Amino acid sequence: MSLELSAPPQSEPACADDGVWLECIDCGEQFAPFEEIHYTCADCDSLLEVRYADAPTFEDFEGSGVWRYNAALPFEEGVTLPEGDTPLHEVPRLREEIGVDSLRIKHEGMNPTGAFKDRGMTVGVAVAKELGVGRLACASTGNTSAALAAYGARGDMETLVLLPKGKVAAGKIAQASLHGARILEVDGNFDSCLDIVQELAGLGEVYLLNSLNPFRLEGQKTIGFEILEEHYQDYGEYPDRIVLPVGNAGNTAALYKAFRELVASGALDESEVPTLTGVQAEGAAPMVDAVQNGRDEVERWDDVETRATAIRIGNPVNAPKALPGIYNTGGTAVAVSDDEITDAQRQLAGAGIGVEPASAASLAGLRKLRASGEIGADESVVCLTTGHLLKDPDAAFEAGGDPEPVPNDTDAVLEHINDGNDTMAGRLAQQLSKVADSSALPAIVGGGLGLAYLGYRALRSDDN
Repeated sequence: MSLELSAPPQSEPACADDGVWLECIDCGEQFAPFEEIHYTCADCDSLLEVRYADAPTFEDFEGSGVWRYNAALPFEEGVTLPEGDTPLHEVPRLREEIGVDSLRIKHEGMNPTGAFKDRGMTVGVAVAKELGVGRLACASTGNTSAALAAYGARGDMETLVLLPKGKVAAGKIAQASLHGARILEVDGNFDSCLDIVQELAGLGEVYLLNSLNPFRLEGQKTIGFEILEEHYQDYGEYPDRIVLPVGNAGNTAALYKAFRELVASGALDESEVPTLTGVQAEGAAPMVDAVQNGRDEVERWDDVETRATAIRIGNPVNAPKALPGIYNTGGTAVAVSDDEITDAQRQLAGAGIGVEPASAASLAGLRKLRASGEIGADESVVCLTTGHLLKDPDAAFEAGGDPEPVPNDTDAVLEHINDGNDTMAGRLAQQLSKVADSSALPAIVGGGLGLAYLGYRALRSDDN
């Protein structure tokens, strides 16, 4: 099988079920999608892709949400909350500051559990029910566990999540716990958690719903469909470039698959495909290392560290699918420091868009590549932000500052709020002037974050 952008469509094999089958990206072996469970190729152990007899066109898409794109999905409907239809924000001030022709933010943090993972999970859980499995499982840096737990609860299925001990943001653990998942903390990193889950899946104990599962990426590719549709509808053209954070590389692979399918149907010309640009944290950048050295394979990093916990991954399983997506669209990959991520997170917060640290990596990468001239001033760019600010309340509270004590007196309060930089405008100016201050995370956080955080602390405190 070819992962070339303009690969010709495949004829439907005998193993197909209603025009759907699984196919190895290396040896081309094909498998029935719903008779047995396949995560990787039974012949060569390479990654699998979901294939369809008919490639989709934009005219095939009707309705709303992820399942609007059911012409390019295994089923017509699934276990839904619902998900998708996330906003594509204009950010004029950031566009001017960074210096590009146009800039939009696709905020996937507005999905039901606060992250893009919901798109993949609505499809993955639907497939699990079709296969008749009993227990769902994943390894996670946090967002996958929250989505698995929520969609498992929605589908009335048992869920198990393995997390690296001490490496997952509190808000994400709270989500998985409240949705009823059984949570195991492993004394290791994400990659070791995934190794264990894969072994459990191989023993038939669980149904694995990490992005190694090819059906997960089917839901995630709808991000690509949405970006193209929304951008064209609003601005009469497709974006030149999409910049996105990279952890396990599932979104890079998924967006590339969406574009390949549209090219195969003739709905999208190859010249109209956006350039894919991946961004990783400097302390967890195996994909960047591969791209900058022109390699077709990623070398595993065993020791990874970044405050952007959602992309703290040293062995991205979807690299064999994602690297062709970067290379074949003329893209690149860049590593950014935690300080640069923090600065970008603060910039987004100043524009009213609250994201967790990993999400801000996309804007940080854009800033870095624009400053170096690798991204031109004439480009139209979409930055993908993958998770909501509320996902990591500890990080936000550490930088948000303490409440200001005032007397129980209106005159005293009035005097206080009008005292120099204590005015709202002054405080905002202070925040924006600290964009380069690496020690702080966004201070612009809503009351909902405080309630979520305090509720979580109340639930978990040993004193209660």
